[in-house]
Amino acid sequence: MLSLYEAAQLSFHGEEILQEAYSFTLTQLTESLTTKLSPFLSGLVHHSLGQSLRKGMPRLESRYYISFYQEDPSHDERLLTFAKLDFNMLQKLHQKEVSNVTKWWVKDLNVSTNFPFARDRIVEACFWIVGVYYEPQYFLARRILMKVIAISSIIDDVYDAYATIDEIEIFTNAIERWDISALIDLPEYMKLCYKALLDIFEETEQELRNQGKENFVKYAKNEVKRLVQAYRTESRWFHHNHTPTAEEYMEVATMSCGFALLTTVSFLGMEDTAEEFLIWATSDPKIIVAASTISRIMDDIAGSEFEHERGHVVSSLDCYMKQYNSSKENGIKELLKMVESSWKDINEECLNPTQVPMKFLMRVVNLARMMDVLYKEQDSYTHSGGILKDYINTLLVHKVPIQIS
Repeated sequence: MLSLYEAAQLSFHGEEILQEAYSFTLTQLTESLTTKLSPFLSGLVHHSLGQSLRKGMPRLESRYYISFYQEDPSHDERLLTFAKLDFNMLQKLHQKEVSNVTKWWVKDLNVSTNFPFARDRIVEACFWIVGVYYEPQYFLARRILMKVIAISSIIDDVYDAYATIDEIEIFTNAIERWDISALIDLPEYMKLCYKALLDIFEETEQELRNQGKENFVKYAKNEVKRLVQAYRTESRWFHHNHTPTAEEYMEVATMSCGFALLTTVSFLGMEDTAEEFLIWATSDPKIIVAASTISRIMDDIAGSEFEHERGHVVSSLDCYMKQYNSSKENGIKELLKMVESSWKDINEECLNPTQVPMKFLMRVVNLARMMDVLYKEQDSYTHSGGILKDYINTLLVHKVPIQIS
């Protein structure tokens, strides 16, 4: 029954049988929690109803399953020990990577002093990227993407929480130029941010030069430009007190969520990447649009009250409520339907023939998964205590106890 429930998460448009299977198994499994299940099954069912495998963070779900499997009376002790050893060994690699990026954040960027307005979330950002790919062979890809998501977070806060509209225009123009000489036109705090951005991409070009792929970085640079152009549009909306239609908003906001940039950069560090994969990623393919839609809507729903407090542009929820004269409750209900529809788009695109190998498509899937993990209950990235702290401790801090008999 639980396996059927998990399989039903892979439904796509027009697939009524899997939708019926989902509704049936959801009801049956929920009712089963009131019966006397074994500790193993009870824990597994309760966890799966809260976080399905399809939408969960793969390595975090592996860690949870180790604990559940240990409660299974029929477990294989050797297999269990091997799984624990594998988890602990890979965790050491992730810890070293996070430590190195954190040193760069604290010592090189000196974020707390140079960007006091920015969210200091470097460990959370690293956790996010481990969700995109945890495999040991992607150590270079993780390092590149950790730094890009970190600087993107600062830039996001520049636009959302600190810069004036005039400064935003100047900063956007500078990024569009992508030239160190543009520093002269920027305020001091923007100079530091701008130089850090250029340095990260220069470092990435150097990393890829040995593979003869340094020219691939131009695709990521272009996505940065598209990202800040979207930020600028949203800032203009806010400055002019403009509420766009839901459709107009989503066209811009699916770019400002940053998934197009993160997907493109995630491909750069993968050893067998090819230029055609980057051309595909930057052409707004359906799967990336779907993941971006999930990102934007879940972020907007989870963080709408906080964003209003700090004077942010309207959200998808605001636009929908105004356009359709809807209540907040009904607006959320309709937007969540769009999220489920986007997941079906992702499932379909993973089945459709494409020139991009599945290992690359999975970076997009994993980015969407992280939104379910981090934003399902609240904006856990901005408000990083509570459940996100528990996730980080589970994945990156606490090793799995191993009893040697």
